[in-house]
Amino acid sequence: MKITILDGATLGKDVKLDVIKKFGTVTFYETTKRNETVERIANADVIITNKVIIDYPEFEAAKNLKLICVAATGYNNINVCLAKKYNTVVCNVKAYSTESVAQHVFAYILAFSNSIIPFHNYIKSNYWQNSQIFTCLDFPFFELKGKNLGIIGYGTIGKRVAEIAKAFGMNILISKRKNDTSENNERLNFVDVLKESDFLTIHCPLNQDTENLITIEELKMMKKSAFLLNIARGGIVNEQDLYIALNQNIISGAAVDVLTKEPPKDGNILFNAPNIFITPHIAWTSKEARQKLVDGIAKNIQFFIDGRISDINLWI
Repeated sequence: MKITILDGATLGKDVKLDVIKKFGTVTFYETTKRNETVERIANADVIITNKVIIDYPEFEAAKNLKLICVAATGYNNINVCLAKKYNTVVCNVKAYSTESVAQHVFAYILAFSNSIIPFHNYIKSNYWQNSQIFTCLDFPFFELKGKNLGIIGYGTIGKRVAEIAKAFGMNILISKRKNDTSENNERLNFVDVLKESDFLTIHCPLNQDTENLITIEELKMMKKSAFLLNIARGGIVNEQDLYIALNQNIISGAAVDVLTKEPPKDGNILFNAPNIFITPHIAWTSKEARQKLVDGIAKNIQFFIDGRISDINLWI
């Protein structure tokens, strides 16, 4: 088989690709621009892509294409309707990054609750060295036990975040979808979760129902002492509104691992907002998670070769 990896730089150099190379000839590209894709996949039987778009021109060019392996959970960069037309199977890898993302959520939560950055800066600025007492009480430090953690998006990652939160003694508030009025004893109304959360963490996909799910209207419903965490997709939170909320102290802080445009070559308004942590879409990138991703891709390819289409992750 001829296998083409279009944006291998997103997999990293510290993961082992041998599990994929055993299936045939692998052509590896660090990155691929849109105008390069057609030529690079012309003879491919299998494409492995994270963010490279596969649409009509690509399907037309790739006459031998049988399988597209998305090196991620979401597959919004693939025209799946055309994939059906061209008899191409599209698959992803589920749950490979659950532990990595959940851990990143608590890196944020603990950084806020323990005021890690302010205390670090306090030391670096020589204030402790010149203090008259052995400790410092200048910044907030509060326990997580008894605090409310609101979760929007209660899939595999949301459930894992809840498990960890329970170990800290936090109260878990699982949100219904916005405007969902159905009876569900396990979940609370969206607005009630906004109002009651001390930390609000987002783990839902970006789609027409969740784009701009959090705007200034929702932010004003939150506690002034609350923190917002977005480790899902940038478009779920309106960045302009979050900037306003942080500057006007409508909420206490925010942490985002995702932006509406990545990489933000023209900057981003949130770079100038106060009390915000921004990381470059890295929550999913632990070495263990990336190796699970590669292994999952290999498993999907093997299932395809064996004709076990129903066993492939989210096949289309």
